[in-house]
Amino acid sequence: MEVLNKLYEMTAFGAIGEDPSTLVMLALALFLLYLGIVKRFEPLLLVPIAFGVLLANFPGGNMAVTPSTEIIEHMTILEIAKEHGIMNMLYYMLIKTGLLPPLIFMGVGAMTDFGPMLRNLKLAFFGAAAQIGIFTVLISAVALGFSLKEAAALGIIGGADGPTAIYTAIKLAPNLLGPIAIAAYSYMALVPVIIPLVVKFTVSEKELKINMKEQDKLYPSKVKIKDLNRTKIIFPIVLCAIVSILVPSSVPLVGMLLFGNLIKEIGSDTNRLMVAASETIMNVATIFLGLTVGATMTAATFLDQTTLLIILGGFIAFAISIFGGIMAVKMHNIFSNKKINPLIGATGLSAVPMASRVANDIALKYDDKNHLLQYAMSSNISGVIGSAVAAGVLISFLS
Repeated sequence: MEVLNKLYEMTAFGAIGEDPSTLVMLALALFLLYLGIVKRFEPLLLVPIAFGVLLANFPGGNMAVTPSTEIIEHMTILEIAKEHGIMNMLYYMLIKTGLLPPLIFMGVGAMTDFGPMLRNLKLAFFGAAAQIGIFTVLISAVALGFSLKEAAALGIIGGADGPTAIYTAIKLAPNLLGPIAIAAYSYMALVPVIIPLVVKFTVSEKELKINMKEQDKLYPSKVKIKDLNRTKIIFPIVLCAIVSILVPSSVPLVGMLLFGNLIKEIGSDTNRLMVAASETIMNVATIFLGLTVGATMTAATFLDQTTLLIILGGFIAFAISIFGGIMAVKMHNIFSNKKINPLIGATGLSAVPMASRVANDIALKYDDKNHLLQYAMSSNISGVIGSAVAAGVLISFLS
């Protein structure tokens, strides 16, 4: 009996029985795995996050991230690993320092083509308009009782950029990191559902049939880029300098994004760097980001009213951002002869290139010759930069 008792104590059954809320978190982890594996909703990030939740909530595994305290923050990495486990070591070394989100941005930059945006700079302004969801939800969250820092971290979900949301939460509200990460990546995965939903209630069929190529023929642009390849090399250098001067706190994100893009555009001379940034570094950073963020989500930190408000607030921020981009296009069309399809404004999110593909698919349903992808990418790519800059502004004011 003593041997059997020891074997029972060795297992996690007793601890699970004492705290049934653990079962809720394990069920959540399995649901997220289902979304990532079966439904293919952002599997590259949702699967690591879900598995991190799974690891953190099995009692006795010592894989849950311990909430930050003054004692932990003054410990060395080896001491953290020894006393709190390997997941805490990874969290405080890679996440708490803010290292991984900029590395992911570098990889995103190495995979991004700024060509569509440079050819249609006017459309890039709608990416800025789409950031309205961030500040609308920020104000609403403060009214609901969140602190200003927490409200800013919650609002940034409206930018539809997971790494930006995580980076902002690390800087302003690390206690909300888990729920914010889940909300940000869940809604990014639901872009094919949320954009059509907002478009259905805000855009008429006549507006959806606006053909951008026909508008270009009727009202051709007066400005032509003679050497696009050279411009694409100069652009990240110039933009980095401008952002560094005006919003220095956004440089860790925007700067790494532009560096990744620069080594892509230079070509064969930096091809090895581009491959490393977009594949090796990007993949490793994604794995550790997902696992460690998921490991912050234990029953004690996740199952409360605040989490539900974050999930709801994230959806509202997302929807308002789409709505803001659409309304900006509608306002433009009132005062301009050259009309723009409101779907361009709906892509002012950072979910590249998913938002653009969704907008293009919607347009083709109403006109099989209305290919919007290149135009939508202009707003979509600028939304990446816009959300990172917005995060930098918030961090500057609130840190």
